[in-house]
Amino acid sequence: MRVVIQRSKESQVSVDGKVVGKINNGLVLLVGFTQGDTLEDLKYMANKIIHLRIFDDEKGIMNKSILDIGGSILSISQFTLYADTKKGHRPSYIAALNRDEAIVLYQKFNELLQSFVPTATGIFGADMQVNIHNDGPITIILDSQGGI
Repeated sequence: MRVVIQRSKESQVSVDGKVVGKINNGLVLLVGFTQGDTLEDLKYMANKIIHLRIFDDEKGIMNKSILDIGGSILSISQFTLYADTKKGHRPSYIAALNRDEAIVLYQKFNELLQSFVPTATGIFGADMQVNIHNDGPITIILDSQGGI
């Protein structure tokens, strides 16, 4: 499982011109799954993300988590995180988990996040337009298997 985390002042996702998910202060997550991802991976990543201290404290030091600031999460499914670009010029997505299995993991992951902080989502598999107001900019990549 891979997640790109971006600290955000405000962000939203639209499908067919309609806003389907929106947050103010918090995190935008781009989330991808691969073969072998398990419920343990989901729990590990959710726990890591909600406790990640990447928000500024009163002294301007990144020392607070999303829990500390009362923020929210915008979670976007992103199978392209498993693009293989080693050969040629067209990425291969063979490492991305198939749709039927990935949607189950994505929904469970969002349920885990929602149990800690308000979590908005896009629509799995849809053509989405994501507007991210990256704060900092702060961008972090996590991989449940340590591949990054």
